[in-house]
Amino acid sequence: QVQFVESGGGLVQAGGSLRLSCAASGLALDDYAIGWFRQAPGKAREGVSCLSASDGSTDYGDSVKGRFTMSRDKAKGTVYLQMDSLKPEDTAVYYCAANLMRRRCPGGWILHEYDYWGQGTQVTVSA
Repeated sequence: QVQFVESGGGLVQAGGSLRLSCAASGLALDDYAIGWFRQAPGKAREGVSCLSASDGSTDYGDSVKGRFTMSRDKAKGTVYLQMDSLKPEDTAVYYCAANLMRRRCPGGWILHEYDYWGQGTQVTVSA
């Protein structure tokens, strides 16, 4: 049974940092591209970052580029999202999921290609 469990969210002041973790079980990080997404109240879920299974390369949404860094530890079966210089507009529930159709990030986030969504972790950035 495949399961993703996100953790590491919390309350932080603007300009601060958080590191989110996504622990995967029942699935090898070598097999699928992994994405981080977020959803703020009343807004659609949006792609934040993606990490390719093939070579570990990463892709980021324009709103987080230069501030967020995605990485993985294959031995631990965990992907991370280091979030620096946080802004109030980063406030959202953050989710990770696997792209079951690709091993390489496609240069965008097509929601229906992703599955095995975790329960999410809340990130709140105060002004």
